[in-house]
Amino acid sequence: MKTRRIMGSVAATAALALVLTACTSGGGTNDDATAETTAAPTTEETSGGGSAEATDSCKADLGDVTTASDSISYSLGEDEWLGYNGNTPETYSTYNSVVNDRFQSGFTYFGTDGTICVDENIGNVELVSEEPMVVEYTINDDAVWSDGTPITYEDALFSWATQAISDGTDADGNPVPLFNYVGGLDLGDRTPAGPQGEPGSKSFTLEYSAPYPDYMISTLLQFPAHVAVEQAGMTLEDFVAAVQAKDVEALRPVAEFYNTGWLSPNPGQLPDPAIALSSGPYQLSSWEAGQSITLEPNPKWWGTPPATSTLVYRFAAPETQVQALQNGDLNIIEPQATVDTLSQIEAIGDSVSVLTGPSLTWEHLDFNFNSGVFADSLELRQAFAMCVPRQLIVDNLIKPIDPEAVVMNAREVFPFQPNYDAVVSASYDGRYDEVDIEGAKALIAEAGVTTPITVRIGYSAPNQRRTDEVALIKDSCDQAGFSIQDVGNDAFFDETLPNGDYEVALFAWAGSGQITSGQNIYSTTGGQNYGGFSNADVDAAWDRLSSTLDPAEQEKEIIEIETLLWDNLFGIPIFAHPGVVAYDSSIQNVRDTATQSTVAWNAEQWVRSS
Repeated sequence: MKTRRIMGSVAATAALALVLTACTSGGGTNDDATAETTAAPTTEETSGGGSAEATDSCKADLGDVTTASDSISYSLGEDEWLGYNGNTPETYSTYNSVVNDRFQSGFTYFGTDGTICVDENIGNVELVSEEPMVVEYTINDDAVWSDGTPITYEDALFSWATQAISDGTDADGNPVPLFNYVGGLDLGDRTPAGPQGEPGSKSFTLEYSAPYPDYMISTLLQFPAHVAVEQAGMTLEDFVAAVQAKDVEALRPVAEFYNTGWLSPNPGQLPDPAIALSSGPYQLSSWEAGQSITLEPNPKWWGTPPATSTLVYRFAAPETQVQALQNGDLNIIEPQATVDTLSQIEAIGDSVSVLTGPSLTWEHLDFNFNSGVFADSLELRQAFAMCVPRQLIVDNLIKPIDPEAVVMNAREVFPFQPNYDAVVSASYDGRYDEVDIEGAKALIAEAGVTTPITVRIGYSAPNQRRTDEVALIKDSCDQAGFSIQDVGNDAFFDETLPNGDYEVALFAWAGSGQITSGQNIYSTTGGQNYGGFSNADVDAAWDRLSSTLDPAEQEKEIIEIETLLWDNLFGIPIFAHPGVVAYDSSIQNVRDTATQSTVAWNAEQWVRSS
């Protein structure tokens, strides 16, 4: 999953976690840790607009397309673009991916409800054997990077290496990744032999050591191998030999470039176009720090041409987006779904269309297990869960937008999914449904901790809805013996969360259609396990879930995981985000999505009606 600060595309045949979501807008970033195919209700179009005729949740077939000489601007938030390599822990966010996904392609993408769609522009993915599990990848014969270099087996090998090569072990004996990849070494663990193919070829296979349910999800062609090895002073032939031999010293210069050479530490300074190549319909054009980044058509793109020549992603704070839409400074927005925001959009009139619907993004409170009062005290975690007014939060802040909204009592399935009730009834007994101040007080007394107990709740600010959430929690939990402190700040994801300067973290994971991406969050060594939670039974259940293709076994393990996370109180789920998209009614083919991919998931199809 991604944190909507993101945690774009998900990992290469490995579960590239959920996306962190810094804001609360609906739609697609890690996150995705739900059912194999997510059955989200269709969105509701409340005014105007013309959508493409879509027969399913995948991208519509627009037929012959001639690129219109026009510009369309959109925004998800004010976060600055961080660089071409959006797969490092520091850059993996929805806000980075909304840009990068326009020029970095993969074999598959997520449809509007989490269905996995094959992108035939790129190639094909086929399960050719189940025992052993072997997957064959075929790259489109016409596929080239924007410098004209064919996309081949070496590019897949490079992506695999970034997720498979370790640089020794740490003090605890855990492997240390050579490449700074957010998903760790998961792909290498699952496919130890790596891609099998001929250098320069357009096809290869991966053999899995055990069945893996998310094998269809792949971004194995995300980065150009020939650029990385040239920057490292190697030849492709030497690189292939080094990867196959897992020669860490030979690969170290490649890793150094991967880790730093594709980042953009100086806002406004685009990377050299010779190294920031495109494999999609658009390519980077210009960047005005703090304002916008602009994309233009990739002249080497072999697939369906983009419908509009220029896409401008503006760094616009959520509170400014509605006015910018009304003024024409923005054409498409996916703002924070609040009552005030929706009312403001609807007041604009028929010149703006609105799409609403549930999303695979969900709000949660996570405990800090590395330090602080909750780290070693289940009683205090339970006491806090007893006083958090989840129903009041939903009633006051979410139901006015989505009358069907409910308190969310799971992490791997969503209230609108068909198996939600079965999973919740088998894993959660309702013990935290109602606020119980006296019960919380008793547990605090049992823990023997002097009150009031200071609890810093951190989140990415400014964010009015989260400020309101913390205020409601304070009103309730201070009565039980806690002293809630609102420590929301604009450096939450960059500093507060990684540094552990909180007792409770309030943010969201944005989902897609993956089954196993939550493993990166809840397992002991998961790259997105920011709070340091560790439970051997949870680890084992994730290992079982991630190695079966049987849907019944998958649900059994999800129930086990949910039960253990409730019993040990990893954190507290609150609600699934309602999604809101608003756009200029003259623009066609705007489609909302429940996944982390955001409304821009089909941006190459947007076009203004003539």
